Amino acid sequence: MKLEFDLTTYLEKIKNSSDYFHTFINRDSLAAGVLVLRPGEEDTQTPHESDEVYYIISGDGFLKINNKDYKVSKDKLFFVAKDVEHYFHGNTKELKVLYFFGGPDS
Repeated sequence: MKLEFDLTTYLEKIKNSSDYFHTFINRDSLAAGVLVLRPGEEDTQTPHESDEVYYIISGDGFLKINNKDYKVSKDKLFFVAKDVEHYFHGNTKELKVLYFFGGPDS
């Protein structure tokens, strides 16, 4: 199993595809990936089957969790419980986010 990861590689994969996220670790006990939203791009994710943590690498905007907006900025971390509706929105700069699931990305 791969033990070292370069986020630049995965950010480039996203830039060269139609997807706005890429999961680079996907195991039964943990998943990790990166998400990139251009200004005005829609975050279409739906609630997940595992708890999730988001770490903001760069950008701005909001993360709506259970109909409440939380301001997003560099170096903030957010916890979203499983089965809770959430999505990013309102970013005026490119938003880059590292995410972790407490289980597989399903």
